[in-house]
Amino acid sequence: MTPFRALAASCSLALIAAGLSGCDINQASDGRPASAREFPKADRPVSETTSNQFSTERARDDRNEATTVMNLASIEKGMTVADIGAGEGYYTTRLAERVGAKGRVLAQDIDQEALDRLALRVQRERLDNVSIKRGEVDDPMLPPDSFDRVFLIHMYHEVEEPYAFLWRLYPALKQDGQVIVVDSDRPTGEHGTPPSLLFCEFESVGFKLAAFIRRPELPGYYARFEPDGARPDPMDIEPCVQDVALGHDAKEPEEERLAPVEKEAKA
Repeated sequence: MTPFRALAASCSLALIAAGLSGCDINQASDGRPASAREFPKADRPVSETTSNQFSTERARDDRNEATTVMNLASIEKGMTVADIGAGEGYYTTRLAERVGAKGRVLAQDIDQEALDRLALRVQRERLDNVSIKRGEVDDPMLPPDSFDRVFLIHMYHEVEEPYAFLWRLYPALKQDGQVIVVDSDRPTGEHGTPPSLLFCEFESVGFKLAAFIRRPELPGYYARFEPDGARPDPMDIEPCVQDVALGHDAKEPEEERLAPVEKEAKA
């Protein structure tokens, strides 16, 4: 019997015995969605979502944040990109302008209220090349073979099921597609992601690190990942250990690991 059917059966028995209703077969007793249970559980805390607006847009533009990130990601006219955790649309609107009328931007979030506000903004600013879609905590719900770039900006530390999430994101990339992450170098429980943890979780589902860059325009770091062979089966994914999750990776100093890709920041 599969875990999902077993849970459904246990719910049915519980309802018969207790005369109750409302048992949610989509969520396990540990709070994980049923669709994520074939993947390892993340051994790290997850930041609570406190706001969909990381900082004021004017402050971010004053330090040239979005332009810096889009330049590093080589965003060009005609590209198709996804903005995951789009929130109030800071990157969505700027990506829409950069890719132009022949490009496409998919704005995704799990917060329906944020998406409703973003939809009004898209309509008000007449961004005809933007589509809006709701995602799930363990699935970005992206169509396969569709995106040149997928952006995860200041949101990765809020991903509750990173292995399921990244595994399901993988097929959405076109050939030569890339995933762009911007986050703060802090523990995941403090609204950031230690680079060692970020590398570990991406590599565990079949990505490789292509670039890691620190710039004064960014409140944190920029990382770029590319697919590296086939995805592993969910049961074969090796979860990252707690020491890595806390940023205590004494076996492999970060400076040595990043040396080859740090050269790109100086070019």
